Amino acid sequence: MPPRLAVIVPAYDEEARLTPTLERLAEYFGGQSYTWSVTVIDDGSKDSTAEIAARFAESHPGFGLLTYRPNRGKGYAVRKGMLEVPGELILFSDADLAAPIEEVEKLLPAIERGIPIAIGSRPLKESRLEVRQPWFREMMGRAFNKAVQLFAVRGLQDTQCGFKVFRKDVAVDVFSRCKLDRYGFDFESLMIARDLGYEIAEIPIRWRHQEGSKVNLVRDGLRMLRDLVGLRLRGKKRRLAGREDDAD
Repeated sequence: MPPRLAVIVPAYDEEARLTPTLERLAEYFGGQSYTWSVTVIDDGSKDSTAEIAARFAESHPGFGLLTYRPNRGKGYAVRKGMLEVPGELILFSDADLAAPIEEVEKLLPAIERGIPIAIGSRPLKESRLEVRQPWFREMMGRAFNKAVQLFAVRGLQDTQCGFKVFRKDVAVDVFSRCKLDRYGFDFESLMIARDLGYEIAEIPIRWRHQEGSKVNLVRDGLRMLRDLVGLRLRGKKRRLAGREDDAD
């Protein structure tokens, strides 16, 4: 039987903080009554990320590793986990746990009410930003969110937060059509979900900025804008077809 909740943690060169993250996940889920699993998706790391995850899984039931070479990008890692890891519900969580794992308790009630996708959101007034990003990152993030609302998913204030729960059947329906391998996967998946008619619940959460982001504001920002405009121009029919020539 698949677990009730499967957690996927995309990781690229995360040897410095992976062990504390896995220990916190083990501590939290060890106290839960439902069945669960945690799978590290190693995105072709060049450091010892895969070895650390494998050793941890050997001594901690419920933990696993999915690894591949070469590095493909965070979007590819999340898509692979969403499609291949079994579970009734799939939680995607960043490796830095900027959204503390216990915040999943705020997302799950929406799923229980029948909403198939629940996403953590930082700009909502009820959210608690305990450690904020540097001002320039925060300002650029707000500007990008405005662009996403304009071109892609109106009404969602935060598509890029790395804390989202999908019902498994919906995850397969959505991510089997996704093609962006890098950071644009967040808005791509939500845009396709909207195209398919799935409701999305946006939930206020606690969040603590963590240093060590691999996002380059200029290079990756421009790429995401390109991908955002490209998705819009393709139109609903081509987005849902998931054509190979639309890949990132």
